[in-house]
Amino acid sequence: MQATSVESRWERRLGVIVPSWNTVMEHEWQRMTGGFASVHAQRIRHTADTEADLLWLSTQAPQAAALLAHAKPDAICHGCTASGFLKTPEDDRALAAALEQETGTPVVTSSAAIVDALRALGAHRVSVASPYEDWLNGRLAGYLQAAGFEVLAIRGLATQSHGSVTPERVHALALEVVRPQSQALFISCSNLRTLQSIEALEAQTGLPVVTSNQAALWGTLRRIGDRRGIAGAGRLFSQA
Repeated sequence: MQATSVESRWERRLGVIVPSWNTVMEHEWQRMTGGFASVHAQRIRHTADTEADLLWLSTQAPQAAALLAHAKPDAICHGCTASGFLKTPEDDRALAAALEQETGTPVVTSSAAIVDALRALGAHRVSVASPYEDWLNGRLAGYLQAAGFEVLAIRGLATQSHGSVTPERVHALALEVVRPQSQALFISCSNLRTLQSIEALEAQTGLPVVTSNQAALWGTLRRIGDRRGIAGAGRLFSQA
């Protein structure tokens, strides 16, 4: 009976492109979808967050998207947030458009979805937390500024072991960047465990919280007209 109940709720098929070392994005998407969607991932080799390696990820996205398209997903998300920050917001969206044309499937990038999520929440002044090294945080801040946001504070953990950072450390880091003028809190990285912190941080700070994986799923669903709310995923899914 349980199997029949779950299958009856399987309404969507979602594809996601992830760096090969990512252990978090699929898990958090599966938790958020809660059985209404199947999540299908295609990995791209990635073992270091250098500029060259992150740029290489984008060059491999067409092949990854083409393979995902064999599963006939409703939509595909290019899920490496950091690789998007090395492009301009316009070039980032152009990549999604090119992948969409090549595959015949709606495509979003997680970095563009973050921009759309912050705008949907009415945020202009943002505080940012990440696991990144300083050079990558600089590119992240530049991307957000080019998209029209004011970055009030940004702080990272200077680690490339993103998946090993505990949710408790993520929560503490997020609190460190909150400023009185902040209109939203953004926690970056699709390989960072953030889902369990979203609503706790919103309650503690009074700010909407946007994370890479939450925004990526939100943007992917909105791209295909699915405007459902998701319990436990913060104001983005309950208000935007």
